[in-house]
Amino acid sequence: MTEQVNEAEGMPVEDVSDVFGVSVEAAPAAARERHAELAELIEDANWRYYVLDSPTVSDAEYDTWMREIRVLEEEHPDLRTPDSPTQKVGAPISTEFAPVAHLQRMESLDNAFDDEELAGWEARARRLIEADPGPYLCELKIDGLAVALVYEKGRLIRGATRGDGRTGDDITPNVRTLRDVPDRLVGDDVPDLVEVRGEVFLPVEGFKRLNEQLMDAGRPPFANPRNSAAGSLRQKDPRVTAQRPLRLIVHGVGKWEGAEPPKSQSEMYERLASWGLPVSDRFRIVETLDEVREYIGYYNGHRHDPEYEIDGVVVKVNRIAVQRQLGSTSRAPRWAVAFKYPPEEVTTKLLDIQVGVGRTGRVTPYGVMTPIVVSGSTVERATLHNAFEVERKGVLIGDTVVLRKAGDVIPEIVGPVADLRDGTEREFVMPTHCPECGTELAYEREGDADLRCPNTRACPAQLRERIFFAAGRNAFDIEGLGYVAATALTQPLPPQEPPVRTEADLFDLTMDRLLPIRSVVRDPDTGLPKTDPKTGEPKEVTFFANKSGDPSKNAEKMLEQLEKAKTQPLWRVLVALSIRHIGPPTARALAEEFRSLDAIAAASEEELAAVEDIGPRVAATIREWFEVDWHREIVDRWRAAGVRMADEAPAGLEVRTLEGLTFVVTGTLTDFSRDEASEAITGRGGKVTSSVSKKTGFVVVGDNPGSKYDKAVKLGVPILNEEGFHVLLEKGPDAARPLAVTPEEEA
Repeated sequence: MTEQVNEAEGMPVEDVSDVFGVSVEAAPAAARERHAELAELIEDANWRYYVLDSPTVSDAEYDTWMREIRVLEEEHPDLRTPDSPTQKVGAPISTEFAPVAHLQRMESLDNAFDDEELAGWEARARRLIEADPGPYLCELKIDGLAVALVYEKGRLIRGATRGDGRTGDDITPNVRTLRDVPDRLVGDDVPDLVEVRGEVFLPVEGFKRLNEQLMDAGRPPFANPRNSAAGSLRQKDPRVTAQRPLRLIVHGVGKWEGAEPPKSQSEMYERLASWGLPVSDRFRIVETLDEVREYIGYYNGHRHDPEYEIDGVVVKVNRIAVQRQLGSTSRAPRWAVAFKYPPEEVTTKLLDIQVGVGRTGRVTPYGVMTPIVVSGSTVERATLHNAFEVERKGVLIGDTVVLRKAGDVIPEIVGPVADLRDGTEREFVMPTHCPECGTELAYEREGDADLRCPNTRACPAQLRERIFFAAGRNAFDIEGLGYVAATALTQPLPPQEPPVRTEADLFDLTMDRLLPIRSVVRDPDTGLPKTDPKTGEPKEVTFFANKSGDPSKNAEKMLEQLEKAKTQPLWRVLVALSIRHIGPPTARALAEEFRSLDAIAAASEEELAAVEDIGPRVAATIREWFEVDWHREIVDRWRAAGVRMADEAPAGLEVRTLEGLTFVVTGTLTDFSRDEASEAITGRGGKVTSSVSKKTGFVVVGDNPGSKYDKAVKLGVPILNEEGFHVLLEKGPDAARPLAVTPEEEA
């Protein structure tokens, strides 16, 4: 979705009230609710894209959400919190590999979708430095997997995925198998320590050969080159990675210690190449924005010339000194921008329109098409959102339809090619009853666009989706309980009885109840059964048991993880309950305010609505959820099974010891991840923001704190190192000892 770049020293995002000289009014309830809804959608999309490697929304739809949430935050600055997707990079970290902290944060790039936005980026840069920011370096935006390679004394010591920009997955053994990754750098000017950033990809031809080999072996092919690169690089056995024709192109550096640093981006590429690292042979240095436009225009018409998939062009200010002048926002550098190409379009036959049922009962039409390759992906299904959208687009079953795609797994059906109709086409009729449980469909409220299945408790589709969601990274984080397992638990083939009939059964599972289970394999994007390409019949799988009938490793791991999940904090339990509108940010706010599930269940609508980020509509939804008998049964059964239902206050302290104080955390801490430090603060009633202002109570600094430290010194904000932070957490703010700032630092 976005490209990572190295973090530059720069200007922090200013406090809005300081900039405009006025106090910021709280956003109205409707804006808060829409912001929470968008945040949940974006976080789920990030997780599926970056970690599961199985996106469920198009780039265009994702970009629309991001634009809308940015507009909301511009109109209502109090919505711009550290938990907002606009303030974070990437997605949570996979649990498949050990987490590792990047030496310097890997940022995302802001996007430009047309010439006006590109010109706006250049104008902002020119205004900030009061000079021409050129020359520019233009390079292709590779659709691959972002990685960071750390070399110490010229020797490769670590390779990691981007993850959330601060912490990634340690994939060192797998990275070492890539022929483009030297084990040692050569040259007299190699730094003592350097963190190199790049993109791992699978060449288009290699992708085709790999899929042919997989299909010959009776295994499912990858959806597109990016997924194949990500899947190949995350193999637990490096020997499998070594068999894949993965390539690497590097495009930046992060941490740099020792040796004279380069003075320009192009000089950096020359240095990287001289050390034995692969750099692009297609980048170009240009002087003016018109020349940038020429480069963009050329590759828009030649996007299939490179050996890899691209989805745009990255434009960078070439001079490093100017990059430092421009600095960064909280998530992206001001000195670089990604120009995204418009989606590609192809035509194919629409064979049928089917519907899938989601976690909240929403019934979504999907187009089933003659498989076609577009942007390197073989596509045979695409969402049509709802019946109104099908009617608006005028799509008929049997039509030749236009698909629009820009590196997505699920593309958009733009509309029909009406001139090719021959009279055999027929209209799609939205079903009146749920395809999985037979319940009559209905709109939840007047004016809704989406039909829903109201059989919330017993609909097997909704239960399957809720179990999968409860096990997800943002909820209980249960490794081994993926989509296939969720299907097997809730929908085994007859005459087997499902071990899980409601979420209440989840923590009562035993190995005896798991063996053996046979179920149909379903597509996690649509919920529809997958078919065997040879027979056309639904695919079936035996789960939780190996060929001899003994428990599989997946079954053992899942039960171990279920036991571990019982200790998860309260906010994760709240998310796992699938209460409408309750995503991680809202769940955290509730947990911090009430500290126990019982207190939340007993709270009035007014008390709930008074919590930050929760308005009357969300409060009403929470109250309605707890008034349902079988919902309360889930809570009671989970409690009886030992699931944690309350968060304890920090030992020896009142719950709200940091009430009214605002903190900024910057740099790398030894004993805390960024999330852990934030939770330690918010758990005691404090607030964490991303920018330093006169109103900031404390700035907590670790290694490499960057410009936020400088801003704190300039404004006279108290600064705590990690030792001082420990004191503050253990004994309260009065005992905290801020660092003394020297006159030299102040200057």
